[in-house]
Amino acid sequence: MTAPARLPDAASLETVLAGLDPASADADLIPALAAAFPGFAFGVAPIDDDYWRDTRSVLRPDGTRIGELRPWMAAELAKDNGDIAAVWRRLKETDLQITEWRGSSAFASAPTGPGAADYLQIALGREIEWRAGPIVNPDYPPWGESELLDPSWPRTDQLPDSDRLAGPVYRLLGRAGGAVIHVRSFLDRCGRVEREKREAKRPELERRVIREVGPGGTTRETPFLEALPDYFDFVPRELRFFQDWEESSARPQRVFAHWALDARDYTHKGEREVGFIPRPLNPPKERLLMTPEASVHLLMDRIEAVDREVGLSFGWFFLMTHGHWVDPDVGLAIAGGLKAQRVRLPDPDARVLLRWADRSYGF
Repeated sequence: MTAPARLPDAASLETVLAGLDPASADADLIPALAAAFPGFAFGVAPIDDDYWRDTRSVLRPDGTRIGELRPWMAAELAKDNGDIAAVWRRLKETDLQITEWRGSSAFASAPTGPGAADYLQIALGREIEWRAGPIVNPDYPPWGESELLDPSWPRTDQLPDSDRLAGPVYRLLGRAGGAVIHVRSFLDRCGRVEREKREAKRPELERRVIREVGPGGTTRETPFLEALPDYFDFVPRELRFFQDWEESSARPQRVFAHWALDARDYTHKGEREVGFIPRPLNPPKERLLMTPEASVHLLMDRIEAVDREVGLSFGWFFLMTHGHWVDPDVGLAIAGGLKAQRVRLPDPDARVLLRWADRSYGF
């Protein structure tokens, strides 16, 4: 399959999202994307990562909106010459309320080719506005001005549906350069930026030496690039993740069916940072940790159980590179078992694991 001629861009996507009716946004999202960008077979996957926007409104009990909380509250503080206690005493006697927007991430993806990295990813926020509570905490005075301007006290894990005011609405998440990515192109960018960073250091590294103190105080100097001859051949972890997928038994399945990429591309203090953190869409219920009594054969049983649970061959390996769900020591133990011929993996998976054990990476 060849990539469609028109790749979605941020401005076009924002137009599509703005046109969704909140009453049917969940059902209409994929058809709207497909209509706007013919040739893409979009799917969407939610992520359980609740967040709150810093946008709040002030409401009267009948639902009339007075204005945004921050400027409104700043004006109330000015009325009492910045006296926080006085503002609190006055406002707690009113029936005014505040709203807040709660959201969670969703990732829309569509293949653009047969390779593991041949797909488009769009990072979205699915957000609902709720009636959060009274304008101030009636029981406790605020500890500072920020508690009035940006209150956290009314938040509860669950609000009744009767307090739902608007939404759901979808919007592009404000990720640093990673809201819309074509993954193959993004990986190319990761590799290019890393090469450029290292090449920029070449003159300095060609002059650098490593000094070692030996017996009797003798010193030995080794040129840095002689000690690390493959310094300029470094492959970023993002590229290795996809290379390992392509070369393992995970390959028949698509990456976006199991992982979302929290991508970023920004410049900080003159240094460009490009990369992603993979986030599992279907993590196992329990972590697989290395324990002193765990034999390599028991670990093999456990990784097979993880693969069955997540529905992906060699899925445990990629959860291990993520660093949370599978302890990297599990991978090292199994790699040791492979070398000692005590256990076996399919040949492609064994090669990937042994390569990782020789030069590990993680997110």
